[in-house]
Amino acid sequence: MKIKNGDIVARHSYKYDMIFRVVHIQGQQAELAGEDMRLLADAPISDLKLVTDEERERRREESKQVEEKSYRLFRQDAKLMKQRSEYEGTDHFKTEPSYFEMRGRVLHIDGDSYYLRKCTELYHKIGIPVYGVHLQEKEMPEQLASLLEMVQPDILVITGHDAYVKTKGEEDEIRAYRHTKYFAECVRIARKFCPHRDQLVIFAGACQSHFETLIRAGANFASSPERINIHALDPVYIVAKVSMTSFMERVGLWDVIRNTITGDKGLGGIETKGVMRVGLPFVDNGKEE
Repeated sequence: MKIKNGDIVARHSYKYDMIFRVVHIQGQQAELAGEDMRLLADAPISDLKLVTDEERERRREESKQVEEKSYRLFRQDAKLMKQRSEYEGTDHFKTEPSYFEMRGRVLHIDGDSYYLRKCTELYHKIGIPVYGVHLQEKEMPEQLASLLEMVQPDILVITGHDAYVKTKGEEDEIRAYRHTKYFAECVRIARKFCPHRDQLVIFAGACQSHFETLIRAGANFASSPERINIHALDPVYIVAKVSMTSFMERVGLWDVIRNTITGDKGLGGIETKGVMRVGLPFVDNGKEE
């Protein structure tokens, strides 16, 4: 069967460890994007195997179980944070809380429209205000400044696809990474817009990105310390924790990473304060029938 754009495939040379979407075919080579991991890869068409609907459903169910586990853990943390806010917002009295929350607004720029849709659904499910934009990684630096001016976010996510390509250089050479240089350029542009790391919190990177470069450029959180693949939803869990933490508190690094799907081998960062603010009183504009 002929392989075409949009097909779901796996690579024989990697023992079918991951499934990919075919995003481009040129001659006998195919460019692939991870279905769940933020990884770009090239492969000969002869190395690819079409994934059956049954196999795809099985893997999707496995991925769903992992995602749901992370979501449950995150909700447990969110519940504890809310209880603490209620306690402090009512002067430590056990009364009906009358405060309101202003959670941090996220500008999420993603190189993959499918991943952006998945992330946006999760932001809404958690209750995080988000403005999502799909741009190719090469286009991100050109568009970022105007987006920052328009959205005025508290948190910026710059992600998409990346990969370390051994044939292009050593691990410490940025030229050996598909898109790290674009992510880093975006971080530097954002830091010119807002230099303070606690006033604009930045997550940058994708699978196998050069973590050190992104942190030095000014990111609060980034991937990938051990150059491994990260899950498509990992950026959401990190910035949601920041969005729901009071600006008077620090976000514990282990607390923010432990609920991700990938963990500390793929994600890291620096000490960062939350961006949520609590206000009083809560005004209910609902009208009685």
